[in-house]
Amino acid sequence: MDICKKIAAVAFSICLFALNANVTQAAKKIIYIPLDNRPITCDESAEVIRKAGYEAIIPPNELLGGGSTKSGDPTGLWKWLNENAYSAEAAVVSTDAMLYGSLVDSRKHELTAEEVSKRVENFQNFHAAFPRLPVYGFGTIMRTLISPHHSDKGMEPEYYQRYAMSIYRYTALQDKIDMGIAGKKERREFAKLQKEIPSDVMEAWEARHIINENANRALTDLTANNVFNFLLLGCDDGAMYSRTHYESRHLRDYGKNVGKTRFEVLSGADELGMIMLCRAINDNKREIPFIYTAYNIGKGRNTIPTYCNDTVGNDIDGAITAAGGLQIPTPERADFVMAVFTNPNGKTSEANWPINTIKMRRGIEPFVKRVKDFADKGYNVGVADISFGNGADNALMEAMRKENLLFSVRAYGGWNTATNTTGFLIGTGLLLKDMTRQASDELMLIRYLDEWGYQANVRQEVLAALDSLPGEHDPQSGALNSKRPAAAAFGTEKLKEFTKKNLTLPPWLSTENLSLDYPWNRLFECEIKF
Repeated sequence: MDICKKIAAVAFSICLFALNANVTQAAKKIIYIPLDNRPITCDESAEVIRKAGYEAIIPPNELLGGGSTKSGDPTGLWKWLNENAYSAEAAVVSTDAMLYGSLVDSRKHELTAEEVSKRVENFQNFHAAFPRLPVYGFGTIMRTLISPHHSDKGMEPEYYQRYAMSIYRYTALQDKIDMGIAGKKERREFAKLQKEIPSDVMEAWEARHIINENANRALTDLTANNVFNFLLLGCDDGAMYSRTHYESRHLRDYGKNVGKTRFEVLSGADELGMIMLCRAINDNKREIPFIYTAYNIGKGRNTIPTYCNDTVGNDIDGAITAAGGLQIPTPERADFVMAVFTNPNGKTSEANWPINTIKMRRGIEPFVKRVKDFADKGYNVGVADISFGNGADNALMEAMRKENLLFSVRAYGGWNTATNTTGFLIGTGLLLKDMTRQASDELMLIRYLDEWGYQANVRQEVLAALDSLPGEHDPQSGALNSKRPAAAAFGTEKLKEFTKKNLTLPPWLSTENLSLDYPWNRLFECEIKF
């Protein structure tokens, strides 16, 4: 009996130690200062690491940027960061928020070079005050509008929106000239545009880009001096030939001696925080999770999606390294298998275009068959749905639904740009091993409701009904104004209808209390709760 009691006591002690270890793990805090207060960049990114057992500490909303009408507060953010740094395991920090206020603020600020430079120095001062706190910075290289419809009113300086196409073409030619691949005709066109675009417009536009580029160089220098454990810079909505691509090439060359284990330049912006949150956790746990990537037939990893200035394969490779993962050549030992769905011809359309129907297309059947094979073998598989920008591919999702794959996979993404999707999915997927099935399903349901239900379908229904809904709105800027409550109510009902028709939920999930709202007073992004 005494021996049995001793064995029981030892077993109890082991269980108690394990329980305490889990409590300690769950109590670990990571400071997270996002680009702005959008659900995907802020709370939804934080929720991923909460599901993985960490506590995300986020600044109060009044300090964060909120679109064209709400600037962030860098002074307040610096004060908040210093006050909360004592109890944290790591800090994941948007440099755009700390230097300019937010992503939108970085495009239209009126700060001087000296003011931005002083804010860059704050990172050095912070490191001196908290030398043992790992800091993971992520920032953006300013975007180049590819059309005047690419941005809502107030998201860029007004003059820039008026001359968006001319400036875009000017920078595309500038980039090609710098690369040594511009022909004589293109050089003549460049000279013509130099004369046609008003000099005051070009001077103002150029000055803001130079401030941003110099700030990113200074941040790169701080990384070389160990102020940042990792610095991730993303090209905000660029193109293969553009000023964004031009600057990314030069910044990548500038930071080449820092090394890819501590510095990376990729396409994208909104997903950068999720990638760095993942990196902070992997470093904290001293783990290097394995990932296997599988591309669709056709162009596959050589696809250059809209809004990106590199192949999706190169961007995925860089995002995996930045997130602290390691690619392996076969799926058997992978912690995460990411299946990347692109159109075989390498073209990217928009999810709100009429062509996004449930009609089967070339490439869908073999892709779904491969995903099913991964799921049947028990792999933690996630689907990166990037054949369309700004929403899911209805035909792909219908095929997955028919094969009962929606909750057989462990993760899904299909939002905004291709690299927004792949980067966020990588950050989530590499943490799946630390999540329960219910936790990952809850995260995945949000993505299905947002990317598939809302972005690819319901958003168009709300837009079509907007004029008939009560209240007033501004069609030019896209602001919902007093129509916002009615639009949210209408969108909620349509999303409920979509959910009932398309989703068979596991027993631990329910959309009984499903609701939708528009935190930025426009239809483009929504906040979904269930």
